[in-house]
Amino acid sequence: MKLTTQGHYSVKALLDIRCNGCDRPVSVREIAQRQHLPAPYLEKLLIRLRQAGIVQSVRGAQGGYQLARSPDKICLGDILEAVGETLDPLPHHHPDAELAEDWVTFVLWNQLHQKLKQALDRISLEDLYHDARSWQAAQGDQTSFVV
Repeated sequence: MKLTTQGHYSVKALLDIRCNGCDRPVSVREIAQRQHLPAPYLEKLLIRLRQAGIVQSVRGAQGGYQLARSPDKICLGDILEAVGETLDPLPHHHPDAELAEDWVTFVLWNQLHQKLKQALDRISLEDLYHDARSWQAAQGDQTSFVV
């Protein structure tokens, strides 16, 4: 599986919000600067994440985005789905009923798809946060938190 830019940037943005937005909303500009992301593109992704109920926006001078629910209740599968990542195996493939190998391949890819979806639904934003913090601690004090 290969993440598209939108999937990768969405995960980076949400991890940034998790790290820096515990007590306040985080602006798009702040996230974009810290994570080296283009702000206009990031804003579009955050709107999609808001529509999916993953983040909420706060208006005003001190506004920005914050998580809409606990990071342990936000799974990687939800994030990727919210920004349009598709994991469907062979979405336009219709197996030939006359060819056993075609059906076997089709069934295999569907089984792999289900396993991948289950794995993505078990990995929470909080899990990713702890993994990133562990990596950062292993690197020492010289490392900033850029996902």
